[in-house]
Amino acid sequence: MTETLQQQLAETIAKKDMAALIANIPYATLIGIEGLAIGEDFIFKLPQKDDNLGNPTLPAIHGGVLGGFMETSGALYVMMFSKQFTIPKVVDFSIDYLSPGRHCDSFARCTVVRQGRKIANVAITAWQSQEDKPIATARAHFLLT
Repeated sequence: MTETLQQQLAETIAKKDMAALIANIPYATLIGIEGLAIGEDFIFKLPQKDDNLGNPTLPAIHGGVLGGFMETSGALYVMMFSKQFTIPKVVDFSIDYLSPGRHCDSFARCTVVRQGRKIANVAITAWQSQEDKPIATARAHFLLT
């Protein structure tokens, strides 16, 4: 763990700006993940991007991109929630696709359901235009260091 990442996490928490933290995760940068502070909480945004399409005829976001977005959002949220200075490792990840992710901005909200000394259980919900109409839900367990 580098001093730089510890400093970036501390700054992210203080400023509620996840850009520096996200910049350390190449996949998050590739698909364009953004972190948005909403009061004391964070939500994550996957901006509309042609490279994230899986089916250009619909057009719809590739399922793997949506799953990766949700998994990465969960890991980032656990880092913030637990003030952990390393990216947590995924123990398991299960996703339910509820409807196609259209070619527009997508959002994810994470909730730590339970956190023990070694494992965090996180629920993740993704939506596009309305939060009460999710396009996918996921459950993940992350190993804390």
